[in-house]
Amino acid sequence: MSKRESWRKILDAEMRKWSGMSCDDLISQLRDLRAYQVEAGSKVYQIEVEMLENTDEYVHVMVAVDDGSLPASISPLTDSFIRRKCGSSIEGP
Repeated sequence: MSKRESWRKILDAEMRKWSGMSCDDLISQLRDLRAYQVEAGSKVYQIEVEMLENTDEYVHVMVAVDDGSLPASISPLTDSFIRRKCGSSIEGP
């Protein structure tokens, strides 16, 4: 399994964790960039979670994963999601 494939498993788990939170929880947890480490098997991964947008209708959150190795970690694996706020008029899930 390549580095990026192993990163994908961690990213998917972190995306499930963060995207399962309410807007209020995301806003309170992500006032500043969150950076932490998780361990899976014998490897340690660097996680960064950042609120990219906080509009009247939604919050947009990015999650990034790498293993701290150079040069691969210069370009972490990322994904993002949008969580609608209660009473928002935008369409979609």
